[in-house]
Amino acid sequence: MMRSHYCGQLNESLDGQEVTLCGWVHRRRDHGGVIFLDIRDREGLAQVVFDPDRAETFATADKVRSEYVVKITGKVRLRPAGAGNANMASGAIEVLGYELEVLNEAETPPFPLNEYTDVGEETRLRYRFIDLRRPEMAAKLKLRSSITSSIRRYLDDNGFLDVETPILTRATPEGARDYLVPSRTHAGSFFALPQSPQLFKQLLMVAGFDRYYQIAKCFRDEDLRADRQPEFTQIDIETSFLDEADIMAITEKMIRQLFKEVLDVEFGELPHMTLAEAMRRFGSDKPDLRNPLELVDVADQLKDVDFKVFAGPANDPKCRVTALRVPGGASMPRKQIDDYTKFVGI
Repeated sequence: MMRSHYCGQLNESLDGQEVTLCGWVHRRRDHGGVIFLDIRDREGLAQVVFDPDRAETFATADKVRSEYVVKITGKVRLRPAGAGNANMASGAIEVLGYELEVLNEAETPPFPLNEYTDVGEETRLRYRFIDLRRPEMAAKLKLRSSITSSIRRYLDDNGFLDVETPILTRATPEGARDYLVPSRTHAGSFFALPQSPQLFKQLLMVAGFDRYYQIAKCFRDEDLRADRQPEFTQIDIETSFLDEADIMAITEKMIRQLFKEVLDVEFGELPHMTLAEAMRRFGSDKPDLRNPLELVDVADQLKDVDFKVFAGPANDPKCRVTALRVPGGASMPRKQIDDYTKFVGI
């Protein structure tokens, strides 16, 4: 292997040990004849020091610039008192560079790679391979990987089989349009990309594989919206011989374990609510329970008013008239109410 350690894994326990690092030059600093390079890889940063005693290596370090890909061999040493960096996992040590090999040079990147840079999304997507080098983006991908691993461990431990189902299939009646792929061997015929593995997991149940799961890629030919994407990934589960309560218990425990393992957040029992209660209290089948505002029935107050829009439903047993009581709402200026109306309509 070219590297012996990742940059973010270096710590005081390696003091005096020779290590080999491979990564990108995150930052270069020249301090009075001593060159400092912050080397970055997926695990973090490490500071490498080059002094003029090793003339050839020092000359190479002098030519290195931001985002050069390098291989460095050196010795780990504790930083001088007061020179530590609490913002780096390896901030208590540095590496005294012995050898430096430039694996690949780089042009000046289109934007700085620190987490404070405000870069337009279009620029970031055009240079996606650069954007993914930023620590913020690397952390997101690592978080997603941790989430997937936790889910797989839990479902494996609970007797679920991970089965990979076909992507090229026939159209199935789902809630959106299919993406179609023309067949080369059957002119005029098309494959459909799956909106979900519905048919395949039902086949598995019929065949006796009573607990199936898949981290499944799904495709729906819909316009892009906040809660709709053409391509997305879902935790796909199918079971036999379980009732509604069993399935809810399995998935709730999975969520609690996931948050505990990945974020160290402890959940208690998840609240249960019937659809009827959710619609009665919040008027939504997915209420945000952080919102303290609930619907209040006011039909009894409106049965005898002259305004038929209210009086009609108030006297109809099949209808309901509700109000949302907003504390202090009477003192709201009209503009604020109009702004809320505009926001709700978005």
